[in-house]
Amino acid sequence: MLKPLPLGIGLRYVRSRRRSFFVSFITWVSVLGVCLGVAALITILSVMNGFEGELRSRLLALSAHATLVRPGASGDELAALARRVVEEPGVADAAPYLEVQGLLSAGSRLSGGTVRGIDPAAEARIGQLDEAMIAGSLDDLVPGSRRMVLGRVLAADLAVRLGDTVTVLLPRADATGNLVPEIGAFTVSGVFEIGLADHDATLALVPLGDLALLGGPAAPSGVRVTFDDPLDAPRETKVLAARLGGELEVRDWTQDHAAYFHAIRLEKTMMTLILMLIVAVAAFNIVASLVMVVSDKRTDIAILRTLGLARSSVVGIFMTQGTVIGWIGTAAGVALGLLLAVNVGDITPVLERWLGFQVFDPDVYYISRIPSEVRSLDVGLIALAALALTFVATVYPALRAAGTQPAEALRYE
Repeated sequence: MLKPLPLGIGLRYVRSRRRSFFVSFITWVSVLGVCLGVAALITILSVMNGFEGELRSRLLALSAHATLVRPGASGDELAALARRVVEEPGVADAAPYLEVQGLLSAGSRLSGGTVRGIDPAAEARIGQLDEAMIAGSLDDLVPGSRRMVLGRVLAADLAVRLGDTVTVLLPRADATGNLVPEIGAFTVSGVFEIGLADHDATLALVPLGDLALLGGPAAPSGVRVTFDDPLDAPRETKVLAARLGGELEVRDWTQDHAAYFHAIRLEKTMMTLILMLIVAVAAFNIVASLVMVVSDKRTDIAILRTLGLARSSVVGIFMTQGTVIGWIGTAAGVALGLLLAVNVGDITPVLERWLGFQVFDPDVYYISRIPSEVRSLDVGLIALAALALTFVATVYPALRAAGTQPAEALRYE
């Protein structure tokens, strides 16, 4: 017999073939429930992590990791600030920018949007926006060219194609403080698509110098900063602001897009709670299974108690049995969940062919393949939560077994 005694007896009860069919059936249902709950949690959270990563990469395709805003700064001052920022540790690149809200028109069509003046050379060094171009090139945005690159949805709203002219109207304050519209014409030289409405439907890119002439010195201006690691942006931005000092308005990309990631975190939390109910139901099955085992083993318990086995040892026997069931289900669930999460991109097309439909139609969705990102922390927390639930489920049956009175159990034996 394996020592300590409660562990040996508990493992023997797990392997026992004398148990009734119904009790064995409930035990296997419990194992299956824990397995499916853990596997579903790992798979779905990995897919949501994948979508979060896709969203982050698309946001950063046109968003700086951090922005340093200095209102009223001249072009030379912004260029000097950008050169100084690039010399800071952890900074990959920096470039001046202008950004104003305006009205865009083409023929009889009007659309509000954000007009951003950029340095094409700096964007080329970063390389993210080049991948989003579906027509034309950023190289056409040279100062004085009066060219413009539009988001795909914005271009469709204005019904313009390459070579068409778009009129930009910007509000500008005169010397008396009254708003005077400034009007400029730009030729469409490119179209980009990120896959996010905030960019594709509202953003227009023009040469930095051309927008400076049109927007005037009051146009919001600053420096867009790219770090070596975008995930370090919140910390690096604070360090950078402390080093530069001065009257700078500093923001990082997690602040600019906080609503997106807050929504994702909320969805992940709710999905975790809902799917954890599967594990909880399986834990209730463990309770039912162990209660029936306790009833079936009342004579064995009474004999062991008569021989001097302590109540705590009886508790240990049935907690061992229930915990082993939980471990088996959790281990199987982790293995199945990792298998599904890693191969979900290959499994989905097979299911689409069998069922005759597409999860993400390429004609409708920008993402046509389900992304997945397995995080070891998520897997560990899911496994620990499942083990904790199954362990708690063993407490009541074990205490009930410990409360068995030997005289009552052996009276009619």
